Amino acid sequence: MHGAINGVLERFWENLRVSGEWTGRFNEIVALLIFIAIILIAARLSSLLVLFSVQRIIKKTRTTWDDKLMESRFFIRLSRIIPALIAYALIPDFLTPGGVDGFVRRLIVAYMAGMSAHICAAFLDGVNMIYRSDAEEIAKRKPIKSYIQLAKVFLYIIGGILVVTTAANVSPLGILSGVGAMSAVLMLVFKDSILGFVSSMQLSGNDMVRIGDWIEMPAYNADGDVIDITLQSVKVQNWDKTITTIPIYALVSDSFKNWRGMSESGGRRIKRSIFIDMRSVRFLAAEEIMWLSTLPPLAEYMKNKLAEITEYNKSLNIPEDDYVSGRHLTNLGTYRAYTEAYLKSSPHAAKNMTNMARYLQPNENGLQMEIYLFSADKAWVNYERIQADIIDHLLAILPEFGLKVFQNPSGGDLQMIAENLGVAAASRL
Repeated sequence: MHGAINGVLERFWENLRVSGEWTGRFNEIVALLIFIAIILIAARLSSLLVLFSVQRIIKKTRTTWDDKLMESRFFIRLSRIIPALIAYALIPDFLTPGGVDGFVRRLIVAYMAGMSAHICAAFLDGVNMIYRSDAEEIAKRKPIKSYIQLAKVFLYIIGGILVVTTAANVSPLGILSGVGAMSAVLMLVFKDSILGFVSSMQLSGNDMVRIGDWIEMPAYNADGDVIDITLQSVKVQNWDKTITTIPIYALVSDSFKNWRGMSESGGRRIKRSIFIDMRSVRFLAAEEIMWLSTLPPLAEYMKNKLAEITEYNKSLNIPEDDYVSGRHLTNLGTYRAYTEAYLKSSPHAAKNMTNMARYLQPNENGLQMEIYLFSADKAWVNYERIQADIIDHLLAILPEFGLKVFQNPSGGDLQMIAENLGVAAASRL
C-alpha cells in the first residue's frame, strides 16, 4: 500500500495500537472496496450528468444532429468512459504496486478499448439517423445502413481483439497473424454478411429497391412496403401488417416486382374482364337504335356510326333489311362503344393514359371483354372503390343492350332445371 489511503489506514491502526500481518491484507481489501465504490459512484454521476445536463442543453439547441446522437445513445456510452479514466488515475492511491494493480490496469484499458468501439458504433448509428432525417429522399434511394453495419462489424472485431489481447497481456499481432490461417473459417462465418454487402451495393447502384417501395415477391410471400434495409435482410410490411424478412441477396438472385413505377406515374392500372354470353349477341332493332341514340354517352357515336353504315350500304346498293351483305349495328359493338365513352368520361380516369375496352380470345367461358384504364387516385382503398363502381355499372347496364353475362351453372340453376323437368313430367301424367 502507498499513497493517501495507505497513510489513513496505517494511522487508524496505530491509534488503536493494533499491529500484525493481517492488518496489511485487511487494508488491501478495504482499499479495493473503496476503489470499487468510487468507480460505481462515478459511473452513476456521469450517467446523471448526461441524462440531465447534456440532454437539457441538447433540447435548447436549434440543430437536430445532436438530438439524433442522443437518440443513438452516443453521449450515454461516451459518459461510461469517465469512470474508467477516474479508476485508472486512482490506481496508485488504492492498489499495491506489484500486486493486482497491473491486472486491474489491463482490465481498465481493455474496457476502454471495448467501450471505444461501442461509442464509435453509436456514433455511426447517429450518422445514419442524421442522414435519413436531413436527406430523406436521398436516403430512400441510397440507404447507407448496410455500410454502417459493415463498419460496425469491423469495429467490434478490432475492439474484441484489443480487449482480449490487453486483458491477457499479449501482443495483438499474434492474433492478427492467425487471422490469415482462419480466413476460410471467417469466410464461412461471415458468408451472409459478405453476400449482403455485395448485394446491397448492387441494389443501391442499380436503384432496385428503396425504403417505402411497394414490392411483391411470391417466393417469400412478401407483398407490401419496404420498411428497412440492413446488411443481411430487407423487411417488408405486408398489407395484413405482418412482417416478412427477405435475405438481401435474394433480391439480386431471384425475381421480384417493384411497384414504384406505378406510384411515380400518373395513375394506377385497372384491368378487369366481363365474360359475355356469345349467344346473346345480335343486331339492334330500329326501336333500340332510336332509344340508344338518346343516351348522352352514345349520342355522338350513334350519329356518326349510322351515317357511316348508311353510306357504305348505299355505295354497294345493299338493302336496309339485308343483314348478311350489309353492315348493321350490333348490341355488342354498341355496348363496347358505350363502355369506352363511359370510361373516358369518368372523373377518376387518368388523363393522357391508356383507356379502352377490347375483346380477347373467346373461350369456353364466352367472349371476354377487357376493361383497361388507369385510375388517377392511386390510394389502395380509393382505387378499389373506383374499380368496383365501374364494374358495378357496366354489369348493371349490360341487359339494356340485350346482352347476358356468361356464368357457369350454380346449384340454384340446377335446382331450377330439376324443378322444371319435374313440372313437365307431372303435366304429362
